[in-house]
Amino acid sequence: MKNVEILDQRARDILHLNDKGTYTIPTEGLYPYQWNWDSAFAAVGFAQFDVNRAWVELETLFSGQWDNGMVPHILFHRADPGYFPGPDVWAGTGPIPSSGISQPPVAATMARMVFDCDPVLGKQRLAPLFDKMLVWHRWFMQWRLDQGAVCISHPWEAGRDNAPDWDVAMANIDPGDVGEYTRRDTSHVDSSMRPKKYDYDRYIWLVQRGRRLDWDEEAMLADTPFRVADPTMTFILLRAQRDLVALGKILGRDVSEIEADIEKLQAGAETLWNNKLGCYDSRDVNSGQWANSISNASFLCWYAGLAAEDMKSVYADVMKDLRYGVPSLDTRHEQFDGMRYWRGPVWGIMNMMIAMGMSEMNMPEAQALRETTAALIAEHGFAEYFDPRDGSPAGGKSFTWTAAIWLGWASPSARTL
Repeated sequence: MKNVEILDQRARDILHLNDKGTYTIPTEGLYPYQWNWDSAFAAVGFAQFDVNRAWVELETLFSGQWDNGMVPHILFHRADPGYFPGPDVWAGTGPIPSSGISQPPVAATMARMVFDCDPVLGKQRLAPLFDKMLVWHRWFMQWRLDQGAVCISHPWEAGRDNAPDWDVAMANIDPGDVGEYTRRDTSHVDSSMRPKKYDYDRYIWLVQRGRRLDWDEEAMLADTPFRVADPTMTFILLRAQRDLVALGKILGRDVSEIEADIEKLQAGAETLWNNKLGCYDSRDVNSGQWANSISNASFLCWYAGLAAEDMKSVYADVMKDLRYGVPSLDTRHEQFDGMRYWRGPVWGIMNMMIAMGMSEMNMPEAQALRETTAALIAEHGFAEYFDPRDGSPAGGKSFTWTAAIWLGWASPSARTL
């Protein structure tokens, strides 16, 4: 491996490069605003050398929380006409111009990791954030559950934008009236690494529908063509609720409501078990169809605190002959594409969360995944994502969350989780 100190410094430099003062952007050009789960991971990176700045990152994220408790997936703090769809397209109704959907709620888990870096400072900064995280989690429990599993209302809400998990629901959308638009992402990154126009038309149609309904959750639920019960959301919220309980106890709060929600989510997680596939899978709520997709989200079961013994053999099968981490889609799947976003590439953040869960389940695979992720970054840089077969870097460069998980987890100098 290259000199660890050099890589640590490069990761810190990337966080500074993408730092806009009180929040970070994922990378210049491609993603010029504050993204929800990106920002939470960034906080863990900052916490390794500037704990105060880590708390500022989280506080800025929650400054955009809507009255109904939702924390948007994008906050448009300053104008950037080069990005589409921007605030004029979304017309979000929060205190800061924003999108109208959320993203996987990793914030409570990342806040706990930041807290552990400096508990004295953490206790001072945690209390107001705790209340905001609690309200956000309530929003998920009120508006996103189906049989206890957490659903998404848009592919972007899962963070796994073009995963095949959404193909059934996407096929039910006719975007014929979506109109003309100009994508900006493919001017920054090769189009072969991004979602296709077929997907993007439907993404924009769903945004237009939400705006037309003024982002009213009850109205958007009525006759929605897109509602998918998702392992990403279910497992991440389940884990976040567990961490919120731990943080609440530190603050002396009543956590009985959260504990009851954990029981609901645990039961909901089991509705994502696809018997035929032998794996946790996404379920289209409208049709009841399975995605039949073994994804990196499937392996977040351990991160969620589930024993999931049957998933160990699935993991071994998927990882056979792969060197660099967990692919976003099983390489044997007919839709696998090693360079196209969430249809195959490895993502460092997913490797970290999967390994965190494995470690807590005393699985030896945890350390191996950490080491292979470290080797991937050392050999191929701080890219947005990577081809699982040869490590080829793809997507954006000098990427915030890749630098953050290097500092907070993958680097040999990182604090042990």
